[in-house]
Amino acid sequence: MANPKIQQGVINRVRTSLIVPSNTALNATAPYLGKSMINVEFEGNFVEQIETATGAVRSPEPFVMATITMGLLRSQSLSATWLNQVQANSFLGTVTAHSDSSVYPAITLEEAVVRTIRNGAFDGTDPIVGVTIRGVYYINNDLWSVF
Repeated sequence: MANPKIQQGVINRVRTSLIVPSNTALNATAPYLGKSMINVEFEGNFVEQIETATGAVRSPEPFVMATITMGLLRSQSLSATWLNQVQANSFLGTVTAHSDSSVYPAITLEEAVVRTIRNGAFDGTDPIVGVTIRGVYYINNDLWSVF
């Protein structure tokens, strides 16, 4: 078999961003982020497989919870804007994380909240303020077309 020479694509870290439509002052793009940038993790199973006597019944979930973590630079005012936000209201509504690849879709969470802010060490060696956001990620949308 010959080498198919499939193009491997490009990732571009300056493309990474978090968008908060309800408060654009919270939007975070690459210049405001530390090396860890943004990470998105889904929680739980997308489909439950309920065991039966002879196999399993599939039960798709209509949503899973998801967590977005980002490392803001404490040396910039955006990190203070996030801290001020949670002092006023930790509810964000809809947030969208854009990845470092133009071919990977953006991930949008609904009913998002600021779960935690980790200030990091104030010792002049760690510039990161860790922000954790949690919200609902809708999946298995075909479930709604079976009625």
